[in-house]
Amino acid sequence: MSKLLHHTQMSLPEKDRVAVIAALNKTLASLTDLYAQTKQAHWNVKGPEFISLHKLFDEVAERVEDQIDIVAERITSLGGTALGTIQQTVKNSQLRVYPIAIFAAKDHVEHLSHNFAILGELARTNIKYAEEFDDYGTSDLFITLSRMLDHNLWFIEAFMQR
Repeated sequence: MSKLLHHTQMSLPEKDRVAVIAALNKTLASLTDLYAQTKQAHWNVKGPEFISLHKLFDEVAERVEDQIDIVAERITSLGGTALGTIQQTVKNSQLRVYPIAIFAAKDHVEHLSHNFAILGELARTNIKYAEEFDDYGTSDLFITLSRMLDHNLWFIEAFMQR
């Protein structure tokens, strides 16, 4: 067994679990990054839209945070190790780096919406990937995740739509 894989009686073959765990760990890193980026926007947004976006970003961050725990627990239930440190997040996140010197609502919305879309696409790709290994539990996790990301992307993008 891999040094990061633990014994389980789950019927999925070890090599398949290793592949799915790798995809889940990239998702874990990207979700953790997205959570931090959303809190960055929450803390630093300025302008006439401050109060509405401050509240929205906080609510969105909470929903992202909930998914972090679900993904990490799926990794460990498959016998893997959830790579949830800051160092692993930086190394494995699939998202665009969030600029720290932005304050305008429009800029925060633009950057967050871009990264929500990236992670939504990753989740949709991983739905099919997990199914290639007959891991419908993980596929279902990615379906739920993509629905949450798309829903929150809609909320964030609606701010800029006229």
